[in-house]
Amino acid sequence: MFTGIIETVGTVKKIKAEGTNLHFTVNSSLSNELKIDQSVSHNGVCLTVVEVNGDEHLVTAVHETLNKSTLGDLKEGDLLNLERCTPVGGRLDGHIVQGHVDQKAVCIDKKDENGSWLFSFRYDPSFGNITVEKGSISINGVSLTVFNSKNDSFTVTIIPYTYEHTSFKDIEIGTEVNLEFDIVGKYVARLLATRGLTH
Repeated sequence: MFTGIIETVGTVKKIKAEGTNLHFTVNSSLSNELKIDQSVSHNGVCLTVVEVNGDEHLVTAVHETLNKSTLGDLKEGDLLNLERCTPVGGRLDGHIVQGHVDQKAVCIDKKDENGSWLFSFRYDPSFGNITVEKGSISINGVSLTVFNSKNDSFTVTIIPYTYEHTSFKDIEIGTEVNLEFDIVGKYVARLLATRGLTH
């Protein structure tokens, strides 16, 4: 489990294809602290560390993960938001994030608000995912609060610290991102759907 509070930003140093899988070599300030088999969120996707070499670590994304997330679009030199799993007894400063991307969204607006930024995203509502006003969402692994919630879009505010210390500074209109919707909302939506209370 993660909290959506990014620890550091890593850089993709190498990408290697093997069958339908992709192996990513990532350079970061926390790579040398990682251990093999440890779970780490990479832009909101939970991946297992399979190798550690100094300030670099290696992870593998399988075909299904590549289809559901933006990892398959990464290029060498791209930035990744990184977060290790929350320790038992640790603080839950963001919200409960599983590292299981639900779907992708596209940035449709970016506004500089003289000290903060407003980002708006559109997603395909046919997957059954929803946002609620003042609810939580994970975008590329970052825990954020939703406003202007609509059937297929929403807006978030990014403070200067988050903008400078995550990959949000590289997001522009047209950029695709990974979304993980709030787990409580997903269970409620599923329960209502099974009881025929949604349409």
